[in-house]
Amino acid sequence: MEIPLRNIEDFLKIDAPCIDVRSPSEYAQGHIPEAINIPLLDDEVREQVGIDYAQQGRVAALKTGLSLTSSWVGTMIDKMIRISSDGQLKIYCWRGGMRSEAAALLARFAGLNPVLLSGGYKSFRNYVHQSFMFPWKFIVIGGMTGSGKTELLSRLAEMHHQVLDLEGLAHHKGSVFGGLLQPPQPTTEQFENLIWQQLASFNIQFPVWVEDESINIGRCFVPKPIFERMQASPLILLNIPSEQRAERLALEYGQADTEELVATVCKIRKRLGFQQTDIITQLIRQNRFKEACLMLLQFYDKAYSISLSRRDPHTIIHLPVSNNPDVEQVLNTAEINLFEIP
Repeated sequence: MEIPLRNIEDFLKIDAPCIDVRSPSEYAQGHIPEAINIPLLDDEVREQVGIDYAQQGRVAALKTGLSLTSSWVGTMIDKMIRISSDGQLKIYCWRGGMRSEAAALLARFAGLNPVLLSGGYKSFRNYVHQSFMFPWKFIVIGGMTGSGKTELLSRLAEMHHQVLDLEGLAHHKGSVFGGLLQPPQPTTEQFENLIWQQLASFNIQFPVWVEDESINIGRCFVPKPIFERMQASPLILLNIPSEQRAERLALEYGQADTEELVATVCKIRKRLGFQQTDIITQLIRQNRFKEACLMLLQFYDKAYSISLSRRDPHTIIHLPVSNNPDVEQVLNTAEINLFEIP
C-alpha cells in the first residue's frame, strides 16, 4: 500500500504527532514547531552518506546508510510507536526524499499509518516566507526603553487581542541587556518558524499588536517583509517619565548577577564614554540600580529618538504622559484613530 503524500497546507492540518527525521544539527537549525526529532541518520552518518551519494550514487549511499543505521532502527521504531496518536504519524525530512520514505516504511512495518510531507522541510520554509508577505494589519506599540511595552502587550493578549510577541519568541528584550535572565535564543531560522506559528493562529482581517523593534533582536533577525510592514504601520507612542522607567528597569534587571550587569555595561563602553561607564558600573556594584538606569536611559533615549525620527511622522500617535501605560486608553486611541478593534 502506497504511503500518503500531502502538500504543506494539508500536512499541517492533519491532527497527528509530527516527526522530523533529519539529523540533530539540521533540527537545531530550524524545524516545524512542535515536531519531534527522531533522526534516521545522525550528523556523522549523514555526512558519510552524503559523500558516498556524491561520489558513487544513490545505491552506494543507501547501502552505507543501511549498514550504519541498523543498530538503532529498533529504537527508532519504538520511539515512533510511543509518539504516534492512535497509529497516526506525520513524517518529513529535508526534501521529502530517501530519509522520510525510509522512516515511513519502518513505521508502516510497525503497524502505523504515516503521512509524508511533499517537498519536505524545504516546502515548509517556502510556505513560511510566503506568509510574511500577507497584508497583516499591525498596530505598533512604541516608547522609550522601560515604558512597559511588553507588559502592555501581555495585557492585550490576556484580553484575547492578537499579539505578536517578537521579544518573547526571540528570548531577548532587544537592548544589550536583553539577553540577561533569558533562555538561549533560537536561530534566526527557527525564530522565523515561531513567528509563522503565531501568525498562523491569527485572523488576517483583524489587527495584530506588536512592539516597536529594531530589525535584530539579539542575534535573531525579524523577517524583512514583517519589519518593513511594521515600519509603515501606525505606532502608538507611550510617554512614560524617565523616573518610572528607571524604577521598572531597576526592578527587572536588579535580579541579575552584579558582575554580569557590569560586564554588559562594558560592552557599550565606547558609546557611553569611559567616564560614564565607570560611574554606572560603580552604581551597580553599590546596588544603586535606579541611578544607574537613569544614566543609561540618557543613552538609550537618544538612540530611540533617532530611530523614531526615521519614521513617517504621520504614522505616530502620541499618548499623553502617564506613569503607567493604560491598556484601555491604548485601545480607545487605536479604535478612534485607526480601525475597528475586535
